[in-house]
Amino acid sequence: MNNTVTNAWTRPPEWQPDRQSVTGHRIGTREEWAAAREELLAREKEHTRQGDELARQRRELPWVPVEKDYRLGTDDGPHRLAELFEGRSQLLIYHFMFGPTYEAGCPINSSIADNINGLLPHLNAHDVTMLLVSQAPVEKLHTYKRRMGWDIPWVSSANSEFNFDLGYSTNEEETRAWLAPNLGSLPPIVERNARASGTDVAGYLTESPGFTAFVLEDGVVYQTYATGWRGVEFLMGYYPILDRAPKGRDEEDGFQLWIRRHDEYDGL
Repeated sequence: MNNTVTNAWTRPPEWQPDRQSVTGHRIGTREEWAAAREELLAREKEHTRQGDELARQRRELPWVPVEKDYRLGTDDGPHRLAELFEGRSQLLIYHFMFGPTYEAGCPINSSIADNINGLLPHLNAHDVTMLLVSQAPVEKLHTYKRRMGWDIPWVSSANSEFNFDLGYSTNEEETRAWLAPNLGSLPPIVERNARASGTDVAGYLTESPGFTAFVLEDGVVYQTYATGWRGVEFLMGYYPILDRAPKGRDEEDGFQLWIRRHDEYDGL
């Protein structure tokens, strides 16, 4: 009787060293995988240490006093920036792409808000208030917020220079002047998102995504950090997960074209 123990890692009889999967990926032994994983783990640990160092350097950036008296639209009327902290000492703002000509929020930004929304109780418990800001009027923002089922606070900078001063909004005339010589070089996602947001490309590109951090100390609001575009990927929780999936992001030339609002995926 053959008493050989078999399990999921037992080498099949037909195994050959250079065997590949149907998709062309190399197939190896458990021992080869373990050796390669050990080498990768050393690099992952170094990446983690580098991330810790970058986080320390972010915290050491100089604080810049916010000198303008910005008033942002809320359900309760205009509020000063300091009032948006809601009694906490830290305020994080995601600049959500929902411009004055939009009829709905950008699908990519909507996927980001999905991620932020579930984290609010944890952030609030750690002395952090987080909210969204957009150029569209409060009424449009809150209609869309109800559709998406979000709890995250969302304020309007429609009657303020806030989003312009921080570099996340431009007027339509400036945008069209910039766009004219660059129209043919835009990735497909731009036209797709513009159409999905109910505006044209120029109207869509009056806005850009961004993240800004503030602190309140002795009654003074300071800006401490800001980033935009791919710098906001840390808010896109699905990407770190996909980066660890067998096929990764699998976007190639279709950058972000797969992303929809959470109520628009087929079969959901």
